[in-house]
Amino acid sequence: MDAKLAALKATGTLNRNPHAVDDPLFRGRGFFDPRDLLQVRYEMVRRRHVEDVPMAVTAQLFGVSLPTAYQAQAAFAAEGLAGLLPKRRGPKQGHKLTPEILAYIEQRRSERPDWRTSDLLDDLQRTFRLTVHRRSLERLLRGKKKLSSR
Repeated sequence: MDAKLAALKATGTLNRNPHAVDDPLFRGRGFFDPRDLLQVRYEMVRRRHVEDVPMAVTAQLFGVSLPTAYQAQAAFAAEGLAGLLPKRRGPKQGHKLTPEILAYIEQRRSERPDWRTSDLLDDLQRTFRLTVHRRSLERLLRGKKKLSSR
């Protein structure tokens, strides 16, 4: 894997469909890289705004749907280049682990220090009818240990 590909993956800016980009600038192996999602989105917005290419044509050239092209244009207008970066999908934080649940977990851990993660998960299910992913609870518990050791 080349260094740029690794960097694009690490930053979340790897275009999942580089083969869909049909714009002539991205066909060669020069500066324009269809794998670079940020570059593709910026050039798409620039093409529409500066060269006044119709939005439908722009969307087709850059391999995106018409709504995606309009969203990119609006995001760039509102936030600049940062608006073209991919947004994190899904919940932004542990929405099931409310302060009440966190206090309960702390209480149960002090009462039953021998309990494993699976025991706590079963207890949360029985008590609150709450299903929490094992890894979420493990991350929480690992973070609590780091905080308490300081």
